[in-house]
Amino acid sequence: MAEENQDGQEKTEEPTQRRLDKAAEEGRVLTSKEVMVFTSLAMGLVLYLALGPFMRSGLSAWGGLFVIDSALNLDTLGLVKVRYAFWLVILVTLIVGIPLMIVTLLTQIGVGGLNFSTQALHFKGNRIDPLAGLKRIFSVKGLVELAKSVLKVALLFSIGGIVIYMQLPELIQLSASSLGLAIERASAAVPYLIGGLLVGLFIIAVIDFAWQRHTHTQSLRMTIKEVKDESRQTEGSPEVRAKIRRMQYQQSQESSQQREALGNVGDATVVITNPTHFAVALKYASGQMGAPTVLAMGRGVIAQQIIEKAEEHDVRTLRIPMLARALFFTSEIGGEITEGLYNAVAVILAYVFRINNDETLEMPDLTLPPELRFDEYGNLETEAN
Repeated sequence: MAEENQDGQEKTEEPTQRRLDKAAEEGRVLTSKEVMVFTSLAMGLVLYLALGPFMRSGLSAWGGLFVIDSALNLDTLGLVKVRYAFWLVILVTLIVGIPLMIVTLLTQIGVGGLNFSTQALHFKGNRIDPLAGLKRIFSVKGLVELAKSVLKVALLFSIGGIVIYMQLPELIQLSASSLGLAIERASAAVPYLIGGLLVGLFIIAVIDFAWQRHTHTQSLRMTIKEVKDESRQTEGSPEVRAKIRRMQYQQSQESSQQREALGNVGDATVVITNPTHFAVALKYASGQMGAPTVLAMGRGVIAQQIIEKAEEHDVRTLRIPMLARALFFTSEIGGEITEGLYNAVAVILAYVFRINNDETLEMPDLTLPPELRFDEYGNLETEAN
């Protein structure tokens, strides 16, 4: 049965990535103590087998601390022994502690990833609330933890008993052996005991990992309302998303239309540019009824391609930024230019016809209505600009 939130709504939805990230910020990541115990003990067995040949010399060095040599100065003997013991403990700690620390870190990375969160250190009143504590103890999770602990103790005691029983003939002879031989025989039995315990711990670790992953996911599940609320916060309302999709579709259609119109540039009378941000190809034939038409237009890469096509077909190109922007933002491909640009475009066409007839003329000055003066983003320019 799905969990419910405080409003009584069932948490049926899988946690979103945002919910997982927020949980990580709060220090709530997947972890398993039993997996940690298993990998640490496994590493301990590896260290025991690897350092076995050096253990005798280590024990001898430790035993030497309790031997008093009469040749030494008794006044400084205590200080020498303490210093020697200190460095011996440091050495053993480094040899054993560093590998165990590395294994612990790698285990957590494999289970749920490393996470350093200061929020987990913040004081929370419910942690010291007796009622909340009792609820945790007698909750399903608390009962499962109790059952798991009982199973672990029973399983490990059983495995340990079986291993000791199998080694019993060797262990019985320890009392009749010398100290060195007894230590050697006992040391030989240790790997079997640890190996048997590892088998039991592996079973427990697998069960615990599956349970912890299940409870962790369950605790982060969301209601349908929570998913919708989060979606609105991250992506906006459905109406806004629909509008954005319509705009994206419109832009895609316009880009496709602009690319298809590139083949018409060769038929243009003139191309007006800005100089490379915008390009508009116009066509007008002498005696034509109606206003000049837009054969092609575009900005950025499309504009550059229009200019290149015009050069290939010897179409006149004029750099008139203000007019290029006005044509781009007020015209459509295949349509006539807007009425407010008739005069300006008529002046430019007359100029093009005359210079195409080898007349030498200066570029005419143009004046556009204020409502047709745009910047490169399509915003109306102010009088100050």
